Amino acid sequence: MGVERTMEYISELLKMRRKKKKKPMQTVALRVARIDCEGCERKIKQILSGVKGVKSVVVDGKQQKVTVMGYIEPKKVLEAAKSTRKKVELWPYVPYTMVANPYISQAYDKKAPPNMVRKVPDTASVNETTVDDSYTIMFSDENPNSCSIM
Repeated sequence: MGVERTMEYISELLKMRRKKKKKPMQTVALRVARIDCEGCERKIKQILSGVKGVKSVVVDGKQQKVTVMGYIEPKKVLEAAKSTRKKVELWPYVPYTMVANPYISQAYDKKAPPNMVRKVPDTASVNETTVDDSYTIMFSDENPNSCSIM
């Protein structure tokens, strides 16, 4: 009976090991401020490569973007990136064609890469722009008290 129980115990351990799910392959994009030189890029790449499950790290100093691929959790990658003592956030930009109103004040960002805007919720509307309604009414053709120059 001793050998039989040992075999059952080993088979149970093997079953438990097979049931353990592997994390899905993910790509995490981060915006890291102040990537000034190759030394900064190397430091960020070295720290993020040390995170368990990371397969590759791509640092783009021009766009201030870091892309991490692997079997990872975004929170752990973000924490590791913050250990570089630089301002770090998840990549906030999307192509402007993906946003319903790309020209509202919340979406437009001077620092965004070309053809990109900040990702904003769809609840943001055109009414939330910086243009005041009084200016549009002031120069309207339907307004009898409008500007005489028009």
